[in-house]
Amino acid sequence: MILFQLFISMLKIGAFAFGGGYAIIALLENEFVTKRTWIDHDEFMNVVAIAESTPGPIAINVATYIGYKLMGIFGAVVATVGVCLPSFIIMYAVSLFYESFMDISIVTAAFRGVQICVVYLIASAALKMLKKMKKTPRNIAVFAVTFGGMTACTIFDFRISSIIFIFTAGVVGLLAFLINKKNKEAKK
Repeated sequence: MILFQLFISMLKIGAFAFGGGYAIIALLENEFVTKRTWIDHDEFMNVVAIAESTPGPIAINVATYIGYKLMGIFGAVVATVGVCLPSFIIMYAVSLFYESFMDISIVTAAFRGVQICVVYLIASAALKMLKKMKKTPRNIAVFAVTFGGMTACTIFDFRISSIIFIFTAGVVGLLAFLINKKNKEAKK
């Protein structure tokens, strides 16, 4: 029964996952943390952080993890297929009729509307994460530096490889962990 619920939930999320991985985070959190309570918020945030830093689409990585946690390898496969299947079917259909499809003014208008929805979904996920973030001085400093860096890169049109961002964030995270560990040991 859980496998069926998992597949249907992922199928539903995959069908409405316009805007990619970051837009889907809000849908995944609502379904698996709030509605079904299959994982708690802290674990979900950890999964999102890991899924962002591992190769592959974030939505698929999170879906695979949730499926694996619930039902092992078979659950991971079911969840991954469920979240990917709607996108595959839609993209296959669009590829068959792309030229004639994009000439229809209603379709073009619908895609413009979906773009607005995507911005909302990404902003909503970011605000939820920000609200639930533990407000320690270190977390606030990391958020401020990251937000400032992203804003500066956008405003001044800096083209920096994602690999550099990921590597830098990993090094900073490791350093923060080691400093925190050393401070805890010094207090003992």
